[in-house]
Amino acid sequence: MPGLNTAALPDLIFTVLFFFMIVTHMRDVDPLVRYNVPQGTELQKLAHKSSVVYIYVGRTAKGSDQFAIQLNNRLATVDDIRAYIEEERSRMATDDQARLTVSIKADRDVPMSLIADVKEALRQSYALKINYSATNKPQ
Repeated sequence: MPGLNTAALPDLIFTVLFFFMIVTHMRDVDPLVRYNVPQGTELQKLAHKSSVVYIYVGRTAKGSDQFAIQLNNRLATVDDIRAYIEEERSRMATDDQARLTVSIKADRDVPMSLIADVKEALRQSYALKINYSATNKPQ
C-alpha cells in the first residue's frame, strides 16, 4: 500500500495562514470609555475609511458616572481635540486630507453640551465633515 504524499501540505498551510492574515482586522484602539450608541433607521456606511478619524465619548470604563473623551488610546479633554485632528491630518495622504471625516461614537446619554463642545473644537480645527455613529434600529 503506497504512503500518503504530504509534499503539498506546507504550501496549503501557508496559503490558509496568508488568507487569514489578509482578511483579519486588528483593532487599533482599545476602548477606554463605555458607550452605547443610539439606534437609527436612515444609516449610511462610510465610503473612505482611510480618511475617517474616530472620537469616542462615554462614561469612563472604571465605573464612574463621569463622561470622558477618548482620542486614540488615551483619555483627553475638549482642548486636546484640535491638536489631535492636526496630528491625524498630517499622517494622512493628500487625497485623504480633503476627505477628512470625523466619526463621533458617543453614548446615548452624553449631555448635548459636551457634544456641542466637541463640535466647536472640530470647527476650530476645520474638520467640518462630522458623522455620528449608530446601530441599525430593528423594524
